Amino acid sequence: MSVQSAAADVDVDLRQLFASLARNWLRILVVALVATGLAFALTWLATPHYRAETRLLIETRESVYTRPDGTNDNDKPILDEEGVTSQVEVISSTDILKQVAQKLNLSRLPEFDETADMPTLSRLLVIAGLKTDPNELPPEERVLTKMREKLNVYRVEKSRVIVIEFSSENPRLTTEIPNAIADAYISVQGNANIESNSAATDWLAPEIADLSKRVKDAEAKVASYRAQSDLLMGGNNSVLATQQLSELSSELSRVRANRASAEATADSVRRALQNGGSLDAVPEVLSSELIQRLRERQVELKTDIADLSTSLLDNHPRIRALRSQLADLDRQIRNEAEKIMKGLMTQAQTAQARENQLVADVNTLKAASARAGDQQVELDALQREATAQRQLLESYLTRYREASSRKDSNYLPVDARVFSRAVAPSEPYFPKILPITGAAFVGSLLVMAIVTLLQELFSGRAMRPAAGARIERIEQVAMPVAHEPSNHEPADIEDLEDRATEIPAEPQAAAAPPATAPATGEDVGPARPTLGEVEIDRAVEKLITTGAARAIFVSPEGDEAAASSVLVAREVSDAGLRVLLLDLTASGAASRPMLDSGLFPGITNLLASEAQFSDVIHPDLYSDCHVIPVGTADPVRAMRAADRLPIIMQSLTTAYDLVVVECGPADAQGIGRLVGEGTEVFLSLLEPDDEIAQAAVELIESGYPDLTLVTPVGCQTPGTPVPGRRSAA
Repeated sequence: MSVQSAAADVDVDLRQLFASLARNWLRILVVALVATGLAFALTWLATPHYRAETRLLIETRESVYTRPDGTNDNDKPILDEEGVTSQVEVISSTDILKQVAQKLNLSRLPEFDETADMPTLSRLLVIAGLKTDPNELPPEERVLTKMREKLNVYRVEKSRVIVIEFSSENPRLTTEIPNAIADAYISVQGNANIESNSAATDWLAPEIADLSKRVKDAEAKVASYRAQSDLLMGGNNSVLATQQLSELSSELSRVRANRASAEATADSVRRALQNGGSLDAVPEVLSSELIQRLRERQVELKTDIADLSTSLLDNHPRIRALRSQLADLDRQIRNEAEKIMKGLMTQAQTAQARENQLVADVNTLKAASARAGDQQVELDALQREATAQRQLLESYLTRYREASSRKDSNYLPVDARVFSRAVAPSEPYFPKILPITGAAFVGSLLVMAIVTLLQELFSGRAMRPAAGARIERIEQVAMPVAHEPSNHEPADIEDLEDRATEIPAEPQAAAAPPATAPATGEDVGPARPTLGEVEIDRAVEKLITTGAARAIFVSPEGDEAAASSVLVAREVSDAGLRVLLLDLTASGAASRPMLDSGLFPGITNLLASEAQFSDVIHPDLYSDCHVIPVGTADPVRAMRAADRLPIIMQSLTTAYDLVVVECGPADAQGIGRLVGEGTEVFLSLLEPDDEIAQAAVELIESGYPDLTLVTPVGCQTPGTPVPGRRSAA
C-alpha cells in the first residue's frame, strides 16, 4: 500500500468556513462600528480644504485688421504639445509665483508661513530639536514651498488648454491666487512681446540707414555703366542694335521669298515657251489684260471658222483669211508671254541685289549686337544688385513702420487668453464625511471578515477529510483469511471481499504466484488479485506510470457511474498525453457531457461505413481530450460489423497515447474485443453493493485479476468546465 501525507487527505469545508462569519457577527460588527466612528470623528474635526481652477487657452490672438501685411494665420506656428507643456512650466515658474505672493501679501498668512502664528506645541518641538526651525529658511522660500504644495498646473490631454488649480483652507484664496497667476502670466508674456518688438525696432533703424546708402550706390553704378557702354534702349525694353538686327532679319526673309517666287515663275514661263506648251497654266500670263483680250479675239475667230466650215471648203479665201488672223494672234500671245518672262527675271535680279545688301547690313548688326549683349550682361548684374538692395530696403521699411506703430500704440497681443476664471467654491473637496465614513465601514467589515476566515482556517476547524480518503482500499489474498470488520467499514465492501475469496484456484494461480507466510514460511496458497484504490487521481496516476495504451471502463450501475471514464480521460489529457474517449454506451452517457449534444456522428457511423475517422473524432468542450460518441447510425447495422472493433482499437492506440473506452454495464465477454496489449480494466461504482461485487467477481474470474475500482463521488460534474482549464466555446 502507498502512504500519503495527511494534508493530501484533507479538504476545506466551505460551509464550516463561512459559518464562522455568522458565529462571530457581533465582533465583526462592533469593530466595524468602532472604525466607522473613528473615521467620522477624524473627518468632522479635520480642517476643510477648498479648491478652484482657472483655465487658459493657448491660441493666436492677432486680429485680421492688425496683422502685418503679407502674413496670415498659417504663417505663425501654433504651439505643439511640447510648446504647451513649456508654457505650463512658465506658469508655475518662481518669478510668477513671487509676483503673486507679493501682490496678495501671502507671507502674513499662517497657512503659507508657519512663523506668522506658530502654535506653542510646534515651538516646543523646535526648541527640543524634534522639528526643523522654519525660521532657518527665507520668508519667500517658505511661501513658495507652500504655494507649490497647493498649486497644480497641468495641460488638458490632447488640447491647448492649461488648468491652474489651487487648494486652500480659505475659499477666497482659491479664487484669487489662480486668477492672479493667470493675469501675471498674461502680463509676463505681453512684456516679453514688448521687449521683442523694441529690440526689433532698435535693430532695424541702423540697418535701414545702411541699406539706403547701398541702394543709392548700386543705382548710380547702373546709370554710369549704361552711359559708358552707349547701350541705347529700343522698344520692348531691348538694346537698339538687337532690335534693328531683328527687323533686318525679317526684311531679308521677305526679300528672299519674293526673289525665289519671281525666279520660279520665270522658269515656268520659259519652259512653256520652249516646249510649245499651253500658257494658260501660268497665273502671271493669264493675269495680263492684253493676253486676255487676245485670247478673246482668238476664241471669236475659232467660232467664225467653225460656222463657215459648215458651208465653205477649207481653201475658201475667207476661211484662209480667218486662219491667217488666228496664227497672228498666237504669235502675239507668245510675244507677250516672253515679255512677262523678261519682267519676272528683272524682278528676280532686283530682289537678288536687295538681298545682298540686306545680308551685308545684317552681318554688320550682328557684330554690334554681340558687343551690346556682353555689355547687357554686366548691366543686368548691376541692375539685379540694385533691385535686391531696394527690395530689402522696402521690406525693412515696412517692418520698421509696423513695429514702430505697435510700439507707439502699445498693441502687442499675447497668444493666450483666460476663458474660465476661478469661482469661490461653496463646498470643501476634503473631507467628504459621508463617503469616507461609508468606506471605513465597508473596509472594516471586509478586513474583519478576512481575519475571521483566516483564524478559522489556521485553527483547523474548517478542514474535513478528503472524498478519496473515505473510500478504503480493497485487497484480496489468495486464501481466505480472518477478517475483522471495522465499525467504519461498510458491509457491502465486506461482502465484496467474501465473494472475491470464492474465486477458483485456477485463474487465481494464473494471476499471481504462491505466497509464503512471513513468519513460518508455510505455503498459504496462491495470492488473490489486487482490485486497486477507489480514487480518480490514483487511477490517473496508475495509467500514466504504467504507460497503459487502453483503459476499459465497465459501469454496472449505468449512466451515472460512466462519469469516472470522463474524469479520468480529462485528468490524463491535462497531464499532457494525447487521450481519446470511445463511448460504447447505449445512451451516450460518457460523450454527451463532453459535447453537450448527442447528435454527432460516432462509432456506429464508423462501423456502418457511413463516416471516416476524421468525421467521428470531436474535441471535448472542456478539456484537450478527444471524443468518439455513440453516433447516429442504426445500432443493429453497426453491430453487424462488430468484428472491426479490434482493428479500430489498434488504429486508435497507434494515433493516441491512451484510448479510454466506456462500455457501460458490460460483461467480460463484451469487452473481449477491446482488450489488447497494455490494457487496464476499471470498474466504475457509485455505491458498493452486491451488484458491484458480483460484477467484480465475474471480471476477475474471466481473466482480469488486476481489476481496479474507481468512483466519481466527490469530483466535479463532467458537463461543467474545470477552473483553470479550457472553458466551453
